[in-house]
Amino acid sequence: MGGTRAPTRLVLCCALFSLLAASLHGAATTTESIHHHKQRHGNGTAAAAAARRKKSEGASRVSCNMFQGSWVYDESYPLYDSSSCPFLEPEFDCQRYGRPDKSYLKYRWKPDACELPRFNGLDFLARMKGKKILFVGDSISLNQWESLGCMLHAAVPSAKTTFTRGSTLSAITFEDYGVSIMLYHTTYLVDIVSESIGRVLKLDSIQSGSAWLAADVLIFNTWHWWTHKGNSQPWDYVQDGSQVYRDMDRLVAFNKGLSTWAKWVDSNVNPAKTKVFFQGISPTHYQGSDWGDKNTKNCYQQTQPISGSTYPGGSVPAQGIVNSVLGSMSKPAYLLDITLLSQLRRDAHPSAYSGDHSGIDCSHWCLAGLPDTWNQILYAAL
Repeated sequence: MGGTRAPTRLVLCCALFSLLAASLHGAATTTESIHHHKQRHGNGTAAAAAARRKKSEGASRVSCNMFQGSWVYDESYPLYDSSSCPFLEPEFDCQRYGRPDKSYLKYRWKPDACELPRFNGLDFLARMKGKKILFVGDSISLNQWESLGCMLHAAVPSAKTTFTRGSTLSAITFEDYGVSIMLYHTTYLVDIVSESIGRVLKLDSIQSGSAWLAADVLIFNTWHWWTHKGNSQPWDYVQDGSQVYRDMDRLVAFNKGLSTWAKWVDSNVNPAKTKVFFQGISPTHYQGSDWGDKNTKNCYQQTQPISGSTYPGGSVPAQGIVNSVLGSMSKPAYLLDITLLSQLRRDAHPSAYSGDHSGIDCSHWCLAGLPDTWNQILYAAL
């Protein structure tokens, strides 16, 4: 599955990034578009508008891929103090739970050919005034949701907020701006149903989608749980159509489940009202050999990113599936391709400094930390 060819349709509309970067930095930069989706209507208008923008921006533009770059040390980071964020949960609060080093907080993502615009919380709230932003996914989505809550709170620390935390739906609302950022917890996007034989993972069923439709921005994520087996696996059987199996190749199952999600988006989302993003695969760091250090067991005591812009372990097989499925969709869905920039951050996990986990956590990410960069990119895209 990892060899799935690159999609020929929509993956990401990078031109949005450059327009915002230019407005924030006064630079006439643009990004290399890898927007492969061809809408059925309006292409001529969009193409004409793009041509006018290109002409007006002049010949001094720089082509830029926001997801290709390296990490640079920046003393002005982090974007907020974790101790002042009222939304932060113990599992991500590495400083509170004893992490002795702080250098991991000081790195900024630098695309090779441009600058990622610095997050401006006031501008974000103004742009999103009256809107609902919904993260849909597992604990990686929780990681990113809490990051965005902390980033916005740091910008308006005295603003009136309401915070509700539920097992399925959670929300942070900035009342003065009418902006709600919400989290809908689902491990697979597709359903797990309790039946007489046990818990069944249904690869072709999404019954909870009606709860997602009220959002103006949807950010979906899934992968973390597809590889879980044994006691950590939250289902007993997997069903594909009318066939029920004890197990299935996990990449095959992921492909089927993600394809069901894509069909749901195509059938239910109105792109004139709702923007859809898919958060790329968030990597783990449990094998030092993946980054060229055979003497290191995992992410524990890693204090610096991997230098450069290449990850020795290569891409994650699930990335090919994501690219293929998104490329087959008829409705716009934008890939926030955070895998490589996250692979380079072996130092950014909670490891032993998580308040909610025993052992070493090299799956989730400290806050403040890497997910703040994911949200900087989301901010640029919006």
